[in-house]
Amino acid sequence: MDEEKPMELTPATKVEKTLDVAATVLSVVPWLGGPVSQVLSGMSFERKMDRVGEVLHGLAQDLKDFKSKASQAYVRSDEFKELLERTLRQVADERNEEKRRAYRSFLKGAIETPGEPYDEQRRFLRTLEEMQGSHFLIIRALLQQPEANIGVMGSALQTLSRRLPQIRREEIAELIEQLNAMRITRLTNLNTMMTAHGAADLRHAVTPYGARFIEFL
Repeated sequence: MDEEKPMELTPATKVEKTLDVAATVLSVVPWLGGPVSQVLSGMSFERKMDRVGEVLHGLAQDLKDFKSKASQAYVRSDEFKELLERTLRQVADERNEEKRRAYRSFLKGAIETPGEPYDEQRRFLRTLEEMQGSHFLIIRALLQQPEANIGVMGSALQTLSRRLPQIRREEIAELIEQLNAMRITRLTNLNTMMTAHGAADLRHAVTPYGARFIEFL
């Protein structure tokens, strides 16, 4: 017997779903609903709409008690609408749940602190699009406080391997290389031996751009 194919949304159903998402946002954060409706009306999501809806519903909950005239003026600007559209297009294609949460945090930060340079925000989006779930794990490991009583000598790779036992050393080195290429970190010589405390304190490996990127998320 042939497997049943999933029912595809008709154009009318897609429109209804789009309107439902926009109406939910509008009911919780009225001043955000207008720009959201304008962006959604020009996009075709099909099943990807669920991902967009998840992020927007969460964003609406994040902002339901937030009030700022500057933010309300900003979300009506063409700059924000373009940023919102770019973000939601990436969300629609993103299967990783953690990355979708990061996009949600990015939008929340952009709305709550308007005035960030638009080119920098575009750069954040490009970086976020390149990120994988494992990159987030590496960043968290780099930002950890140094452990106590870990011996006399050590290396950065030993530290990361201890903090991330589920990731092979070779993969950690590859992920660090990728983060370096994104200008989020500047960690080289992973195998260089140093004092145990020096090897355990890797917070300095995050670049100024990396710090701004992480703060926005």
